[in-house]
Amino acid sequence: MRVLVTGFEPFGGQSLNPSWEVARALQGAVIAGAQVTAVQLPCVFAQALPALQQALTQYRPDIVLALGQAEGRCDFSVERVAINVMDARIPDNAGDQPIDVPVIAGEPAAYFSTLPIKSLVADLKAAGFPASVSQTAGTFVCNQVFYALQHTLAGRGVQSGFMHLPLLPEQAAQWPGPTLPSWPAAVQVAGVQQALALLVAHRQQGLGDAAISGGTLN
Repeated sequence: MRVLVTGFEPFGGQSLNPSWEVARALQGAVIAGAQVTAVQLPCVFAQALPALQQALTQYRPDIVLALGQAEGRCDFSVERVAINVMDARIPDNAGDQPIDVPVIAGEPAAYFSTLPIKSLVADLKAAGFPASVSQTAGTFVCNQVFYALQHTLAGRGVQSGFMHLPLLPEQAAQWPGPTLPSWPAAVQVAGVQQALALLVAHRQQGLGDAAISGGTLN
């Protein structure tokens, strides 16, 4: 079984991005018998999707877990849905700032994750990693990649989705304003390893998702 994990290059003036620090730490790992390949994606709207498509074509994964940075979040945020819009609050690394532009014109308004997101959250929490189902992946490059990933793999039998990670302590220490939540890289790597083991086991055993609440009131 083949697993693809993607992470992003640093953006917004940062020198680190936890998604890539975690992904690259898992490059070449064998988790529950599955081979892990890590690929870095540019934080550039015009370049991220070609890089993603190349990775999907080259590695032909059975499972894809895309990772991204979410400053201010204090847990592993397992994303439920990707929406077909780019609405950038800040420019990407090439200076592009699309506003209210579709990710892929003429395609569905949204796609759901095909990962067992409820089971994933429950398993992470049971293992000691704070986690929750997130109802929004934002409208920056993370959501763009998540949407394109789900669109590309729709109907192909590949399980795929997106998870946001907290900042690294090195980032939080330099962040302007109030101190933001952060987790050490080693903790984040261990948590993503746990997540991948669960995803591989579910795939191997043909299990569905857990029927437990992951919703919010607002």
